[in-house]
Amino acid sequence: MVGAQLRDTAQELAAVLWREHTVYRERSGGMVIRGEHVRRWISLAPAGGRDEILVRAGRILDGGTTAPARSEAVVPLSAGTGVLAATCRRLLAEAAADAARPAPDREAAGRTKGPRNSRNSRNSRSSRKSARRNGRGRHTGFGSWVILVCVVGVIALFAYSSATHG
Repeated sequence: MVGAQLRDTAQELAAVLWREHTVYRERSGGMVIRGEHVRRWISLAPAGGRDEILVRAGRILDGGTTAPARSEAVVPLSAGTGVLAATCRRLLAEAAADAARPAPDREAAGRTKGPRNSRNSRNSRSSRKSARRNGRGRHTGFGSWVILVCVVGVIALFAYSSATHG
């Protein structure tokens, strides 16, 4: 019963929101409304309550793939098409605003230019090897060894002079 009601609601909503649209069922049982001309999508899925649906909105990327949902809301199914359309327009506006924001600069965020060396990284082993070849890496470089030898020499000189002078 919920599936048929959700399908009918999605058809009505699609007609209110966009002239050109595609409505189809997701694997999970929800309904998706795609507006290719506006490069946005809306998903309607049953929520936790009996009379509630989860509404999600996102962008359609180049090539037709969909980006993850940018925003979501839970709406009573009995609220009607008008309330549901208003909620969808708000979510679509939020998705559009998120897409318009520039991506944060990696340098400003404090990240390094190169790939991060983590255990979960797919190429972490090759990244570590190339970092060692380039002189950047976890292993002690020549300059660090020079400083270490100088510090040990100063400590040895101090110990020698203390032992001989008293």
